[in-house]
Amino acid sequence: MRTQLKVTRDGDAFIARLTPRQVSAMYEALSHLRHRNRGDTELTLLVGAGREAVDALVERLAGRHTESRDFRLTMEELHMVHSALTAAPTMFVDRGGVFPQEPFHIRLGFYRENFDALAYAVVRAVAEA
Repeated sequence: MRTQLKVTRDGDAFIARLTPRQVSAMYEALSHLRHRNRGDTELTLLVGAGREAVDALVERLAGRHTESRDFRLTMEELHMVHSALTAAPTMFVDRGGVFPQEPFHIRLGFYRENFDALAYAVVRAVAEA
């Protein structure tokens, strides 16, 4: 998965050029956390927003994307994406503190290092914008 992002500032928001795989990773991370039957308090702790905001962003990211496209994202939405990419893997850590790669990959369709690299790329691209 390509992990570099092109982000430009647009007033209070950012325009991010995302590849289909990047959109898919963001969607999978957010929807996985959203659908774990967590209350609003837990979801807000994990991604910085409640169900309504997460659902709205998940809906915008949903669908089969076949080519790169621009997404207008607020700082709050970028925070949700970054937090979801970093929090989703923690939901797979077993009681012994071990991260099982295979169940993560089967459920989300990506490897943890893909999520880590994309989360880092989001921070770097926004900082450069």
